[in-house]
Amino acid sequence: MQGIVINTSAKFMRKGEQTRAAILDVALELASRNGLEGLTIGLLADRMNMSKSGVFAHFGSREDLQMEVLKLYHHRFEQEVFYPSVKEPRGLPRLESMFARWLKRVSVEIASGCIYISGAVEYDDRPGPIRDALVAMVRAWQGALLRAVQQSVDAGALQPDTDPQQLVYEMYGLILALHHDARFLRSPGAVERAHRGFARLIENYRNPTQGTQAG
Repeated sequence: MQGIVINTSAKFMRKGEQTRAAILDVALELASRNGLEGLTIGLLADRMNMSKSGVFAHFGSREDLQMEVLKLYHHRFEQEVFYPSVKEPRGLPRLESMFARWLKRVSVEIASGCIYISGAVEYDDRPGPIRDALVAMVRAWQGALLRAVQQSVDAGALQPDTDPQQLVYEMYGLILALHHDARFLRSPGAVERAHRGFARLIENYRNPTQGTQAG
């Protein structure tokens, strides 16, 4: 009898985890389109054909739900952008991979929206745990970019006097311009312009003596 009870309990736990994961998937979709502040328990319950109390059983509060959605978004960003890029050699190949994968993700999100970008607008002047978590995630990504730039300088691919903060700032500018022109203005060719902008940016910072050193 004890074995049956354990198996039944495990089955219910797996079902609960699956339901929670399904709720988070839908919640992320809604938050990408409507923003984290546009995410409500009632709207989510309607989409899931569940009661509000059923959703609350998995998330204690609306803020808990928003936090879990933000964590899921960050996890997927890492899986799609960061981790594949760090498999590239240190230096410029890694930096170029990080930007290319970042740009690809943002271009896919044009139809829905980037939570990092929309969240910055929603929480720029709204203190609290959600803002703190969002800032920490964005700074972690900036830190990874800064390290990749510095490694590119150390490897001799970029000019010795390159300011990593400035280069990352300009990379962010390209991503924000892409999001603005493609999502808000619906401008054709925005993705290609971002690619060309990054290529010109790297060429501007490239170490002109790299070829000589390699030879």
